[in-house]
Amino acid sequence: MEFVVGLIVILAVVAFFIMKKKPSTPKTPTFTDTSPNTTPSRAIEPGPINSTEALEDGTSVEQSPPMSSDTALTGEPTEDSAREQADSSRAASTPESSSQNLLANDSEIPPTQAAEASAVESQEGLTQEEETQEEEASPPPPPSRALSPAPPSVGRKADLQSLRKGLARSRNSEGFFGRLRGLIGGRKEIDPDIAAEIEEVLLSSDVGVHTTETILDRIKDSLAKGDLKNEDQVWAALREEACRALSVDGRSGGITLSHQPTVVLLVGVNGAGKTTTIGKLAQQFSKSGKKVMLAAGDTFRAAAVDQLKAWGERVGCEVISGKDNADPSSVLFDAIQSAKDSGVDVLLADTAGRLHTKTNLMIEMTKIFKTLGKALEGAPHEVLLVIDSTNGQNALAQAREFKEALNITGLVLTKLDGTARGGAVLGICDGLQIPVRYIGVGERTEDLYEFDTNAFVEALLGGDDEGIAA
Repeated sequence: MEFVVGLIVILAVVAFFIMKKKPSTPKTPTFTDTSPNTTPSRAIEPGPINSTEALEDGTSVEQSPPMSSDTALTGEPTEDSAREQADSSRAASTPESSSQNLLANDSEIPPTQAAEASAVESQEGLTQEEETQEEEASPPPPPSRALSPAPPSVGRKADLQSLRKGLARSRNSEGFFGRLRGLIGGRKEIDPDIAAEIEEVLLSSDVGVHTTETILDRIKDSLAKGDLKNEDQVWAALREEACRALSVDGRSGGITLSHQPTVVLLVGVNGAGKTTTIGKLAQQFSKSGKKVMLAAGDTFRAAAVDQLKAWGERVGCEVISGKDNADPSSVLFDAIQSAKDSGVDVLLADTAGRLHTKTNLMIEMTKIFKTLGKALEGAPHEVLLVIDSTNGQNALAQAREFKEALNITGLVLTKLDGTARGGAVLGICDGLQIPVRYIGVGERTEDLYEFDTNAFVEALLGGDDEGIAA
């Protein structure tokens, strides 16, 4: 009996030490399903809880979402639980879900860490949004580019004495200026009746009816106001009106070489001086360092081609010509192609002297105009109408016909030294509203000048001891 009791004691001691060495397992909390159903309540072991753990570097780690009670009971997700899991997955994939998960699982994440993580992500989202708005609102500025100055005009500037010499016939006693000086000079008082005498001089000097009326209306108005009391004031008023008639939107003077090549087409009736003007311009342009080429578009007159070739030899520039009676358009087309290939600065193109009364010939001029545009976009860049100043009002009628058929960009008034009616320039420029580019006052190359309004008016209507008006 004592042996049995001792054995039991020994077994109890051994069992005690065995139980003491065995690791204790944590008790898993149990949850009781309180939902009303007919199934007996069972202990539910919770699955892994969905949480987003904020790490020290600001990143987050998501765990698998919890199973619903139905999933835990049956082992398979029901329709409601599937929808819940899908909604949970979509919410987790959006940028805003991370901060919401932190707040939803504050039982797992300390509140301070959740707030810090939410603030960091919110700040990063705002920063990206602000940068995007700033890029859309403030596009990068275009690269700065210096504006290139307008190219200077090309031509020989006129000096006052040379102009007065060229306009000598208009300045003598029988000329435009001489007759006005005889009318106004020496008067101690200027009476209103002088306006009628000035009108007679203007009309007889081919100034033209329209331009004369415009000038006289202002002169009469100044006389009525008492602004013209002496000879100097009358001359000043006449010079002012002459400058007004010669000013077309402030444009005048030589052409500018704004393209390469710059194509200049010269037109006008026979005998106006087109070919001679081309030769003089070629020599002046060449002396200024420009590479010049000439085109003999007057194919119907052999003498015109020979004359242009002679100028080419004198200046030292190439002349493009065709056969006798060749199509002028084809000759000028070939000339433009050669000018582009040779790197020419300016191409001066001659044309046949078309009488303004020949409609079919004017139509041919428009054909030439279109052909040049096909050979080079924008060509011709300048169309200069050459007018013989000695023709007076007849020259004005011719010029109107050319203006209707072509886009005339400037006038060249030749042979001003051969007429006493230099005032015709006022009527031509004012009547056509086309700026004067050049004027010719002699046979020499140096006698073709770039037109300057103030210098011309002073040379025509100024006293012998007066300078150019500012």
